[in-house]
Amino acid sequence: MSFSPERRMRIGALISGRGSNLQALIDAGRDPAYPAEVAVVISNRPGAKGLARAEDAGLPAVTIDHKEFETREAFEGDIQKVLEDHKVDLIATPGFMRILTNSFVEKWPGRIVNIHPSLLPSFPGVKVHEQVLAAGVKVSGCTVHFAVPEVDAGPIIGQAAVPVHDSDTPESLAARVLKAEHKLLPLCVRLIAEGRVSIENGRTLVDAHPGEFEVFSPLL
Repeated sequence: MSFSPERRMRIGALISGRGSNLQALIDAGRDPAYPAEVAVVISNRPGAKGLARAEDAGLPAVTIDHKEFETREAFEGDIQKVLEDHKVDLIATPGFMRILTNSFVEKWPGRIVNIHPSLLPSFPGVKVHEQVLAAGVKVSGCTVHFAVPEVDAGPIIGQAAVPVHDSDTPESLAARVLKAEHKLLPLCVRLIAEGRVSIENGRTLVDAHPGEFEVFSPLL
């Protein structure tokens, strides 16, 4: 997996909601030295706040409402066309609340990046923070990984950990994890765009510099 150093890597962002992680990617891309840029934003939900974020940044914002399609394959066919039209290199799915079909994922091997609000493989699925608090763990966090047909699986690119406080609610924990997500996702995209991530035998090899990943931050 490699990208041309002669141009910035082009990201197609799939969203469903407020798009705060999308905003983190947009903000990162404002730095001319950042090796990637959001090329197009696609939402499956009309009126998603993330679409307004894209428009405010002068980016193409496209709504493809999944409810208007009889099959997932037809829905994804329209997504594929938009991605191709915008010459997308890498797909990011921050807050995209649709499960992609195996056939779609297999069209983009090692080129779909997802972020999940736990330290995978622990606590996959939904209601993640409720799961974390019920288990009584003392550390949680977030994971950026390449998507594979299995949900919340795939080679892990990076993780960031945050403390779980005894007084936490799902909402307070989610807010703390989200701060870490906003740092981790742009970092992992940078590593990919700079050619510092490879996949071997189902695992990633990441050429990260010392201190590049904040594994645990008591400030969060």
